[in-house]
Amino acid sequence: MSGPVREFRSYGGGVRLLMVQQFTINTAFYMLMPYLAAHLADGLGMAAWAVGLVLGVRNFSQQGMFLLGGTLADRLGCKRMIVAGCVLRTAGFGLLGVVQSLPALVAASAMTGFAGALFNPAVRTYLAQAVGEERRVGAFALFNVFYQTGMCVGPLVGLALLAVDFRLVCTVAALLFLGLTVVQVLALPERDTVRAERAGARGVLADWRTVVSNRPFMLFSAAMIGSYVLSFQVYLALPLQAHRAFPGSGDGVTTALFAVSAGVAAAGQLRVTGWAKKHWPAQRALVYGIALMGVAFLPLLLAGAPPGGDGTAARAAALAPLLLAAALLALGTALAYPYEMDTVVSLSGGRLVATHYGLYHTVSGLGITLGNLATGALWDAAERYPRLPWLALTATGAACAGALAALGRSGRLRAPRPEPAAGTRA
Repeated sequence: MSGPVREFRSYGGGVRLLMVQQFTINTAFYMLMPYLAAHLADGLGMAAWAVGLVLGVRNFSQQGMFLLGGTLADRLGCKRMIVAGCVLRTAGFGLLGVVQSLPALVAASAMTGFAGALFNPAVRTYLAQAVGEERRVGAFALFNVFYQTGMCVGPLVGLALLAVDFRLVCTVAALLFLGLTVVQVLALPERDTVRAERAGARGVLADWRTVVSNRPFMLFSAAMIGSYVLSFQVYLALPLQAHRAFPGSGDGVTTALFAVSAGVAAAGQLRVTGWAKKHWPAQRALVYGIALMGVAFLPLLLAGAPPGGDGTAARAAALAPLLLAAALLALGTALAYPYEMDTVVSLSGGRLVATHYGLYHTVSGLGITLGNLATGALWDAAERYPRLPWLALTATGAACAGALAALGRSGRLRAPRPEPAAGTRA
């Protein structure tokens, strides 16, 4: 623990605040969202289509609005968007605990999603600019420790509060975001980033054309889609396999998978990043991380069908590949993530950084949606070909890593030259 603590203390107050903020954001988010569907269906008696609508609106209002959130951060400032996102999520989470009509629930869900679109690009841009180029990779690695720890703590807190009432879960989550809002307003330093656009020199469409015409960035974004499809399988394919292999106790196994995933990332992130920085160039570390994410699904080739019996040995034989897959997937993500975030900043050329982040996450969100549809189709076919999903996911990792390696070798991942702009400062 001394390593993360020492690394944490080496940063300025604004950076430390952002990392604690991310832990709190994830704690509040994951203490509520995993239990929202059950509340809507069982607590409020809503039909399955209505539950899907509420959850789908939340996902679309975040993934679909990342580009707008990034643009606003570049034009109005990162701090303002961080504060605005926290205010909006405070209201959204508070409403989820008290409203019962479908229109009100859809509105509250949209608020919580758009809040994420506002503060996510802004937080990453603020962090990248505050630490400087030399420390970006290490800062993003430590940021991921706080991120993953919040993901681990949140569901446990939510489960404890849920024993009292779902409204208590919503209230506590809203209060956490309210507290974040106050702290950000009072303590987060303002950073006047590169923003000639804010003076009215350019329009929003011109900003978007600039980002879309950044060929190295767009190639990188496209090549990374597969990695997001792979990382999302801790929410889709792995829980499906847990329920298939352990009928009646799949929820418990799924909880163990989340614990392993978050634990590996939180405990190993700084060690993995430190080791990689000593032994590999940045692009190679990123490629190896993505490749490892694909390899993570190979152990599941041994668990393509339910266990042959109910004994301890049979259960262990089914459980071990699942846990190993979750651990390897988290390890690969931990290796790739800091270099991935650093590459987005580098390829932006130091301009419109938040807009680049916004478009990057919009592309990855679209990729996750399409990837989930494909994974679901493969899962339906798994009744006849139980190993097909795992082979396809492994191939996705290999293709993604190969594409990144090819782009690196061809020189197509070189950052564009930053354009001088009036009012610009580093």
